Amino acid sequence: MPDVIIKMEELSKTFISKDRKGLRSKKREVQALKGVNLEIYDGEIFGLLGPNGAGKTTLIKCLTTLLIPTSGTAWVNGYNILTHENMVRASIGCMLMGERGLYWKLTGRENLDYFGALYHVPKPARRKRIEELSTLLSLGDYLERSVETYSSGQKMLLAFAKALINDAPVLFLDEPTVTMDVPTARKLRKIVRDLNEEGHTIFYTTHLMLEAEELCHRVAIIDRGGVIELGTPQELKSSLVTEEVITLEGVIQENVVQNLREIPGVKSATIKSESKGRTTLAVICDDSRQLLPRIIETMVGNGATVDFIKPHEVTLEDVFIARTGRSLGVDTRVVAQKEG
Repeated sequence: MPDVIIKMEELSKTFISKDRKGLRSKKREVQALKGVNLEIYDGEIFGLLGPNGAGKTTLIKCLTTLLIPTSGTAWVNGYNILTHENMVRASIGCMLMGERGLYWKLTGRENLDYFGALYHVPKPARRKRIEELSTLLSLGDYLERSVETYSSGQKMLLAFAKALINDAPVLFLDEPTVTMDVPTARKLRKIVRDLNEEGHTIFYTTHLMLEAEELCHRVAIIDRGGVIELGTPQELKSSLVTEEVITLEGVIQENVVQNLREIPGVKSATIKSESKGRTTLAVICDDSRQLLPRIIETMVGNGATVDFIKPHEVTLEDVFIARTGRSLGVDTRVVAQKEG
């Protein structure tokens, strides 16, 4: 069994917000993390998968000492985040907040040199490391320009380079491909795999199930501040081995979705996406072949138009849908507000 390099014990974080109505305000508690217990092994790519607002960024900020947890604690590379925060910071590389963690008036090279100095990387080694990263990430064309002239994708690449400047054994990458085009995101994922093969432990948050399946040795699915599933991608998908998933597309009203949920044998019916009046629906059921005629009859009988039907293999998003009744594209904060 590999050594544990990151450990969390009952890690919780509560924020106090104010709801204002006119001249009055009312305090409200928002529990962003709820007693998280996790162990990440040395040398693995560990994925934290969940929708926006699920608590991914709050958790990673606690682990990197940017936030103090309300209760519980954690250790990173053997150092406690509450009592040895400087040692934690010295042994990690972070890509948090994306482009907002850069100085836009400085050039890309000046940014990397500055952050390398903060990590006490000697100047000769710093210069060499910047050239290595420039070659690795193809930064040469714009490294001498001020960051304010960069595209969003270029800023994210520079933020990624910043996370690698001190060649730390543990990397925290928070939604690193969120504004990148497809080729650049694919290149970054390859670099992440290469870094892992070199011995780096990588804590990787994403709301894209494709990334989690492609990169991660193990995945924790987080929702509303708590971990609801943990295992390898295959283990999580196998948890739905007795259930089948049907994708349907067309003009599908909300009342149709509710009627589908009432069919015996249908475990869940969830809207995955909506665009230009068309809806993509995921139905999880016991026996798709037996239930499909009833599903179609219910949809058409309630005014829906079905243009596309396809059974498909179980994905990590299907696991999330089965456990929560929502898709990964739904912002957890919006759901929480609607539920009060």
